[in-house]
Formats: sequence, C-alpha cells, structure tokens
Amino acid sequence: MKVKTILVSQPAPKAIQSPYYNLMDKQKVKIDFRSFIHVEGETAKNVRSQKIDFLNFTAVIFTSRNAIDNYFRLAEDMRMSIPDDMNYFCLSEAVAFYLQKYVVYRKRKIYVGIRTFDDLLPLIKKHKTEKFLFPCSDKVKDTIPNKLNEFDINFQKAILFKTVMSDLSDLEDVFYDVLVFFSPSGIHSLFKNFPEFKQNNTRIAVFGNTTVKAAEGAGLKIDIAAPTKETPSMTMALEKYIKKVNK
Repeated sequence: MKVKTILVSQPAPKAIQSPYYNLMDKQKVKIDFRSFIHVEGETAKNVRSQKIDFLNFTAVIFTSRNAIDNYFRLAEDMRMSIPDDMNYFCLSEAVAFYLQKYVVYRKRKIYVGIRTFDDLLPLIKKHKTEKFLFPCSDKVKDTIPNKLNEFDINFQKAILFKTVMSDLSDLEDVFYDVLVFFSPSGIHSLFKNFPEFKQNNTRIAVFGNTTVKAAEGAGLKIDIAAPTKETPSMTMALEKYIKKVNK
C-alpha cells in the first residue's frame, strides 16, 4: 500500500530546512507532527520532599534543555540565588549554549562534553572534589548514575521534571498510513489514549532499540526501523520505504 500520510509523534521542527519538510516536497506526502508525550516541571514542594537543597552543591550536570529550564525555574520558586562560582558540566555544546539563557557564559565555570556522557565523564572525574547535582526526569535511565557511582563521584540525583502522556483524543477518528515513534513513552501513550488500537494497515516506524522492544511488546508489527548503517536517520528510513511502496 502506498504512503500518503505520516504522523510523527514529536513537535514540528522549527528549522525551515528540516529533512522532514524536504521529504514532504520530494515524495509528495503529508506529514503531521504531534507530541505523544510532554514534559511537566515538578513543584518546589516535591523537590523539597527529595531532601534537595540546590545550595548544598558546588556543581551541576546538565544533559538537556529541560534540565536547565527546570533547575533555574525551581531555584527561583524556592528563592535560591545560585552562586556565581557554581560549576556547570554540560553534555554537549548545544546544551552549554542553551545555558546562556540563564547565566553570563563568560563569567561562569562551564565544562562541555562532545556528544555523549562518556565524553563528559573525564571532565567530571578531574573535579572529583566537587559535590554534583544531577537534574533529571522521572524516566531517567540508570546509565549515568551507575557511571558516576562507578568512579565514586559525589552526586545526588534530583527529579525536577516528569514525562507525561499527552491527550490525543482528538485523533480518535483520524487515520495515518505511517505512525513514527522515538521512545517507549510514545508507544505507551498510544495505547493509553487508545486501548483498543488495532494496527490493521497502519505502518509503524520506530527509532532506537528501546522503542523497537516497546513496539514489539505492545504487539505492533514494525515496518520501518532506524538507525541502521544504510539509514542512520528516521527521514532516510522513511524515504527509502516510501520509494519502495509508492512506485
């Protein structure tokens, strides 16, 4: 069956030159975007219940923009003035650049990884005397805490935001040829919103091994998977599939 409509379970790209927009133009398909999950910040009360005082720490590990936003939001809510000599360890340049929204970059101690946490870890290990705060979501994997424990890093995890399933009830009578998922949470949201969902002729596209497992666990047949050596991005995987079935 030909592909004419695609629903991507993420917000629409802000960049005009997004590969998704190029895919629409080249393959003449309609692509809609809709977040199946969204982030909600924790309350100051819930953070205090974790027995966390931001001022007890000398360094913060930031792995996402959500972590940055909620750290500074909660600091303001709890009337905490973050000291100028706070050390910031950022997963990547993109995360570090976003930090400028809240601090004067050139006046702060900011350490930047390349892309992954393994890139950042050597910088953290060089500063083992610091007391680290690790702001994260309720869905954080154990990978980062386990690595910090492995090297005896003095840190505390702080759940500052949570992943919540979005209300998709307005999509009940809307059908797409392809549904695209990037996380297990997206799969869970689909069945939370539509417990009686039947795949029928809908093609399922997934990104990443954990998403594959979640889709298979939910009884879905996977038609498109990324990343692979041949198709490292989701748009490339979609284009390859579309070219095949839309002949």
